[in-house]
Amino acid sequence: MARRALRIPREKSSAFARRIRARLAGVAACLAVAACIPPDVPVPDADGPLRLTQIGFAELDGWRETPLISALDAFRRSCEIFIAKPDDATLTGAGYGGAVSDWRLPCTRAVMVASGDAAAHAFFTSEFTPYRISEGDNTECLFTGYYEPELRGSLIRQGAYQTPLYALPDDLVSVDLGLFREALAGQRLAGRVEDGRLVPYAPRADIARNGLATAEPLVFIDDPADAFFLQVQGSGRIVLEDGRVLRAAYAGQNGHPYTAIGAVLIRRGALTRENVSMQSIRAWLTAHPDEAPALLDENASYVFFSLQPLDDPSQGPRGSQGVPLTAEASIAVDTGRHPLGAPLWIETTAPASAETAPDEMFHRLLIAQDTGGAIRGSLRGDVFWGFGEAAGHIAGRMRGMGSMTVLLPNALAARLGAHFDAGATPP
Repeated sequence: MARRALRIPREKSSAFARRIRARLAGVAACLAVAACIPPDVPVPDADGPLRLTQIGFAELDGWRETPLISALDAFRRSCEIFIAKPDDATLTGAGYGGAVSDWRLPCTRAVMVASGDAAAHAFFTSEFTPYRISEGDNTECLFTGYYEPELRGSLIRQGAYQTPLYALPDDLVSVDLGLFREALAGQRLAGRVEDGRLVPYAPRADIARNGLATAEPLVFIDDPADAFFLQVQGSGRIVLEDGRVLRAAYAGQNGHPYTAIGAVLIRRGALTRENVSMQSIRAWLTAHPDEAPALLDENASYVFFSLQPLDDPSQGPRGSQGVPLTAEASIAVDTGRHPLGAPLWIETTAPASAETAPDEMFHRLLIAQDTGGAIRGSLRGDVFWGFGEAAGHIAGRMRGMGSMTVLLPNALAARLGAHFDAGATPP
């Protein structure tokens, strides 16, 4: 049974909560949303120690044959974030990302790289040193996918448009625990302040049933399932009745852990490990409209948005690094383990366009530009596939195992040496 909604009149919303938000200058409001983890693939342990082992480019399967133009373009966008920071600013992660000064030289040279794939290969090969990522001796990673969906919406509640997307609530407080304990770097909490204490925020069931007095509805969606999957993906495009297209961008989350409803359906026997995917989950919701709301409530996590103009339809939404994501060149990682902006070479498989076709080899250089509530541990990655139905068709079925290698600037690698273990003194 859903608990009573936490309703706070807008005129009495906590000034104390606002002061806390103002004081926590480094608090990240951006916890990009969990990907839809396929429950038939074991998730690598998020608590194992990260280890880096230096290897050569010759050990990267498919390196010479794989185009790197998109990765170079994505890396240049990340460099815009790097060069705006002071040299001594450190990169987040497990301590191996170094400082901005380590990345300034490759970023400067990235801008001058001539057009063409040969030049892109020469740049990455000459400026970086590859390190294979593992947890102890385990190098097996899990890769899933996400995308930017398209939904139908209205700026007023009418007809079929009944499911609201909410703005960030006035009383929501997000706390970066790493600001208080170094051992908690990369971990965050969200809640609201009540009698001077931070308490959990309302779960999905309360918000869906009773709404929020401390947040404005931005737009109303015509399909509750579409709104739910938008929260899973983290951002999307909203087509209004007059033809205008707006972007619903991630603004924050209620702090409750993400629960994969696909796993719930498997436990109930409604789906199997062999056929669970975003598509099969959606089909179940459509076939069981009376049971669908209770299933969605199994996931207590709830996401808040902001509406933005769609200035360039060719660009993806902004990831947690603050740059637009690039289809098949951006990846979400656990920022407690890996630094945003780092190039990552992944060797895995991805679904073919045809649902009945076998998975295809997917060896690609991607740039870490996003994170996600379900992306936890050194051996997890979530590939951004772009916008629209075709991208969703692949992203919703992706569940590949493989390996991941980070490319680090040569100057940083010279200090790092042949091996690095998390918990060691940062280079």
